[in-house]
Amino acid sequence: MGTVRGFADGAALDKGQLLRAPVRWPRPSRLDEIVAGPGPKAQTALENLGADTVGGLLEHLPRTASVARTIEELAIGESATVVVVVDAIKSRAVRRRGMRPMVEATVSDGTGTLKVAFFNQPWLVDRYRPGTRLLVQGVVQPGGKLRLSGHAPTQLQPGSAEGAATYPASEGITSTQIAALVQQHLPRARDLPELLPASIRATERLAGIADATVAMHAGAMEDGRRRIAFEELLTEQLVQRRMRDLPREGLVATALDEEPTLTRRWLHELLPFTPTDDQARAIVELDGELARNVPMQRLLLGDVGAGKTVVAVHAMLRAAEHGRQAALMAPTETLARQHFRTLQHLVPGELLPMALLTGSTKAAERKRILYDLAAGQLGIVIGTHALIEDPVAFHALSVVVIDEQHRFGVRQRARLEAKAPEGRTPHVLHLTATPIPRTQRLLEFGAVDVTELRALPNGRQPIGTHVAETADDRETAYALLRSEVAQGRQAFVVCPLVADSEELEARSAIAEFERLGAGPLKGLRLELLHGQMPAPEKEAAMARFVSGAAQVLVATTVIEVGIDVPNATVMLIEDAERFGVAQLHQLRGRVGRGQWGGQCVLFGKPSSPRLKALVEHRDGFKLAEIDLHLRGEGELTGVRQSGMARYRAARLPEDEDLLERAHAVADEVLAADPSLAAPEHVLLGRAVEAIRTARIAA
Repeated sequence: MGTVRGFADGAALDKGQLLRAPVRWPRPSRLDEIVAGPGPKAQTALENLGADTVGGLLEHLPRTASVARTIEELAIGESATVVVVVDAIKSRAVRRRGMRPMVEATVSDGTGTLKVAFFNQPWLVDRYRPGTRLLVQGVVQPGGKLRLSGHAPTQLQPGSAEGAATYPASEGITSTQIAALVQQHLPRARDLPELLPASIRATERLAGIADATVAMHAGAMEDGRRRIAFEELLTEQLVQRRMRDLPREGLVATALDEEPTLTRRWLHELLPFTPTDDQARAIVELDGELARNVPMQRLLLGDVGAGKTVVAVHAMLRAAEHGRQAALMAPTETLARQHFRTLQHLVPGELLPMALLTGSTKAAERKRILYDLAAGQLGIVIGTHALIEDPVAFHALSVVVIDEQHRFGVRQRARLEAKAPEGRTPHVLHLTATPIPRTQRLLEFGAVDVTELRALPNGRQPIGTHVAETADDRETAYALLRSEVAQGRQAFVVCPLVADSEELEARSAIAEFERLGAGPLKGLRLELLHGQMPAPEKEAAMARFVSGAAQVLVATTVIEVGIDVPNATVMLIEDAERFGVAQLHQLRGRVGRGQWGGQCVLFGKPSSPRLKALVEHRDGFKLAEIDLHLRGEGELTGVRQSGMARYRAARLPEDEDLLERAHAVADEVLAADPSLAAPEHVLLGRAVEAIRTARIAA
């Protein structure tokens, strides 16, 4: 008689024993039984963690981390786990209303020191007294700080190469106490419902959910983790697909399927340049969807300067040549005005009337625009949130373009879509200038179709990127700026803060504006722009820079997206390590948009991983992948400092291979069983529907 290896512990089992063993069917109802914690506070803590039932406790999985790192080995921007000792800890008040005091601690491991902050957890002052050993996870920040994504007491020594398994805990119960409760109830893992059909488990070589759960709690963590992670990611992919497909069922859009006349003339006779291959492909793709009576929901994902506006204009013109209307909504007035100027340049006024509607539109002009929209005399309108106000009514809205869609809430976007004629739903095109890594796209944008624009228009000049650290480097940067201005060009100086802060050591736009005007850039015409200025002042400042009346714009990241000044050739970014890779790439993209090329200078440390990435790469999609790996799981999936995460077992971006497999399997499952009604998919379908319903309600 042969033997079989058990999944969790590898113990040899006699096949005869297995054949004679009684069959025990799972009884999921037993998972609802309440777990008795070691005291009232512990019971409350279990409830807060969602681990107060047998099922919740078994699904409260431990986390493992390899901690053979020391503080001196860590690089800025790196996601890391280290074992440290608390040297000092204190609590201080936070100015923001409703926030509990913030706890600040200094920790070390013999090779270096870090500063960490714990938000909304004031009890940690007493729990993490000096001398306490902690396992801390997070992203290393400039100034010796660690932005936490997780923490827990540990018995490991600093610098230990062991793997540490800890349970996410809370005030009132420790990781050790949770571990004891888990071991007490672990036999109930056989009652966990199996969502994955046997065919998928066999094809993907995955264990059953009970064995995987026992494995994780019993120490064989990686084997069990990947099985549970696959189930989580497959469920997420199915939810994304259902959220994309179900809302369109029963909705009807106007099919824009007539022969192109206006758009053909615009593309081949009036457009002042030839579209790139990517733009041409995107236009064909959109035309195919616009020609159907199923509402389009598409995300146009483009690198900086890749020409998303041209594709959006084509979609809007398709509506206009069918006697319908189109609207483009931007998150700020500055960006809306920029779009309006671009459309006026791309679409001659005699070809099609259009208008700009914002919060500062004069009353008389606003009245005229509202009348023309309601009467159907205005084919295209560009605006801000003003477009979704109640008085705005369209005669035949058929195409909606939403720029920087992540800056609008779901309800705001829905209010604009609701302005289509009764019984109709508009085609919607979302724009974003931030390249999104495929991993993040599958997790967050699976509910929409995606079109990419990677190629830059012909003639776009490369932008040189340099890191400046020393005083001599800084003077060289200012000399470059003065030289470019002397040749008639313009420049940006970007700061991370609006005004000086007692808490943050960084340059502010207001102080830098005054310092530069009185010192290194004395004699040049400087303009100040930041988000706290009233809208009219911001518009006036931007207008002076666009017109050339101002030579240097000192600003915050309010100029990050949408500002198009072809005459600008220099971008200086202060405290560059305080910005993300995507932000830096967007800021760099504000220069070099004309015929003269551009130069970007990042003030910071050349050793910074994110600054090195900007120097070495120009491709926004490549930079987005690098950024994702630098930020790690905490940024992608929203890990909170309590150790709770969006996924119990999946780790992203490390589990990219599992995500890709889950995406492929989701396609196969839905192709064979779109409603997830087959017997083998019923439990999986119920889980998917429960998650989808909860997200809609939220």
